[in-house]
Formats: sequence, structure tokens, C-alpha cells
Amino acid sequence: MTVHRSGLVPLSVLFLVLTAVAPGQTKPRARDLGIPFDGTPGPLNAITDVKGVEVGHTTLISGQGKLQVGLGPVRTGVTAILPRGKNSTDEVFAGWFSLNGNGEMTGTTWVEESGFLDGPVLITNTNSVGVVRDAAITWRLKHGLVDEDGYWSLPVVAETWDGYLNDINGFHVKPEHVFHALETAHGGSVEEGNVGGGTGMICQEFKGGIGTASRVVNLKEGTYTVGVLAQCNYGERDEMRIAGIPVGREIKEGTFRWNDTGSIIVVVATDAPLLPTQLKRLARRVPLGLGRNGSYSSDGSGDIFIAFSTANPGASKPTGLHQLTMLPNDQLDAVLQAVVQSVEEAVDNALVAAETMTGIDNHTVIAIPHDRLREVLKKYNRLVK
Repeated sequence: MTVHRSGLVPLSVLFLVLTAVAPGQTKPRARDLGIPFDGTPGPLNAITDVKGVEVGHTTLISGQGKLQVGLGPVRTGVTAILPRGKNSTDEVFAGWFSLNGNGEMTGTTWVEESGFLDGPVLITNTNSVGVVRDAAITWRLKHGLVDEDGYWSLPVVAETWDGYLNDINGFHVKPEHVFHALETAHGGSVEEGNVGGGTGMICQEFKGGIGTASRVVNLKEGTYTVGVLAQCNYGERDEMRIAGIPVGREIKEGTFRWNDTGSIIVVVATDAPLLPTQLKRLARRVPLGLGRNGSYSSDGSGDIFIAFSTANPGASKPTGLHQLTMLPNDQLDAVLQAVVQSVEEAVDNALVAAETMTGIDNHTVIAIPHDRLREVLKKYNRLVK
């Protein structure tokens, strides 16, 4: 779903080409390189292992050379996560958590108050939150997913900053790009790396972007899945860890900054029957996974997370008594652990899938070199194969 152009092209052209590209792009993943992980992943090792969840991207790449605000180069996009798929109007229980608030996730005041997430979660660049939010409302109205008479909406839209590679002040994300991400959202394999909202993002001074992972949890009450999707744009190389190894101190090439500047957005999905207070507990476990990768959530980092459950369909109906199912708090340990494990792997998957990118003013951010990474893991006896 990525379009490359050597020159600057109208975004309408980009959009038309993007719609013609099939989903399901295959790239190497962290496990393919022999990186060891704890826990049992789902069949896809992705957030879409949670039944009903769909993910869509619009990826905008055009232009090269000197920054011309409003013209490019463009390295940005939008990612959409739909808890029950694009045709559902059934809200899901949700909870959110801000580890460090130097960022934005709209709609969370109402998530906190009501305990429900109504509609998709969208992720983009910092300066495009407004247009993405408004386009999400428009899209739901146009598709008859809401009652137009008196309808109001507080969409959840999150961001990270891609201004090192992208003409972020050019406002290149348009409503049609949001529509595309929503309309092409799908189950199955999820595209990772330089795609969607993660197109121009940087992670621990390597090229970052979108990553996903999942875990299967077997409890006496049933078997459940936890899946996460992360937009990774945080961290400094010296603190970087993979499989517990100080990889960032071993692979020095391509470093270009000296502090932890950036942000990360993580979406957690599960089919375990959890209430909003329990889902907030899941969101609060995301930082433990990030800590495994070397994040300390600096002052300049917007680290914001949301978790939802696809269980208890119909719980938001406005009339009648609702019979709800929930796991006891005493049975949550394995679910909480699954969040930590999935977050760690999702970040590594984003790093492994990402490709070297050159953006505005010829700024170049290298992808983590797979061969060097394997050498380092082998040196520390942490390579699986």
C-alpha cells in the first residue's frame, strides 16, 4: 500500500494509486531473524488474531530533496483499527492510560467517563489529528453507521511526530486518505514498518513505524487472545534493548540525536470479557513491555495507550438490563503478562519490517541491519536459530 515517486505528485494521484494496491504485504518479522520471545502467539501474531478486529492503512510517500512546505517531501499516512470491523455500530468496553502526556489521543475523556469506545481508533502524525478526527465523523455518517438526526461523536485519534522525515507542516493528510484507511481495513495479516501512520516514524534512532503482535492465554474459564498494534516513534539508541541485549550500544551506525525524542501509541485488543476498569489495567501494563525495549518515557515523549474488549456485544444498548460477563480480577495475571509480551514483540516487529528512508532535506534514517542484529544476538547467546 505504499507508493514511491521520484518527483512531487498531487495527493489525489497518490490516493488513486493506493486504492489499487492489495493488502497483505509480506515483510520479515522479528521471529524470522531468530529473536526469542516469551509466550504463545496467535496464528497471525497480530492484533487481528482478536476476532473481528480490522486494520487499514493509507501510506503517503512522494517527493525528495529540499523541504518545500506544502509540497513535500511527503512521508506520512493514517492507520485505522476497527474493533468490530468497518460495518459494526456496536461499541466496545475500553480503558486508556497516559504514561507521559506530551502527545494527543482525542476522545479519551469520554472513554474514561463512559467506559465505551465508539468507532475506530485512528493514528496519524501530530499535525493531522484534526482532519483525521473530522473525517472519521464524516465517514461514519456517509456509511449510515450512525443516526444523522442529532448525532454527535468523539472519535479516538492519536498521533506521533514525523517532522524529521515528513513535511509535517504541509498538512498532506486529507479526508480521502482517512476514508481509504477505513474502507480498506481488513482482518488477516497486518502490514508493518513504513506504512500508514508509521510511514515517517523513527524508533530508537532506527527507522520505526507500525508493528503488531499477539498472545494466546489459556485459562480455566476459556482461551482468550490479546493483540497489540504500536506506532513506534520513540527512544534513543544507547538505551535500546532487544531480547534483553543492549543492541543499541553494539550497533552505533546511523545515530543522529542525543535524547529520547518522540512518542509511541499502543492499541491493545482482547476477546477476554473485561470491564473498563480492567481494561485500564491492561493499558497500564503497556509500559512494562516498552521498558523491556529500553524506553524510559522521557519528558519529550507522548506515550499513550488504549485497550478494548470485543466481548459483551450489545452492552452499550440504551435500554433494558444487560447481563455482562467478566473475568475475575484474580484471573487476570496471564492476560496482563500477555500485554507485556505482545508490546515487546510488536516494537521489534516494527523495527525489523521498517526500511531505510530518506525524507525532507535528505534526512536519512537507516533500518536496523538484520545481519548485524543477528550477530549481536549470537554474541550474547540469544539467537534462536
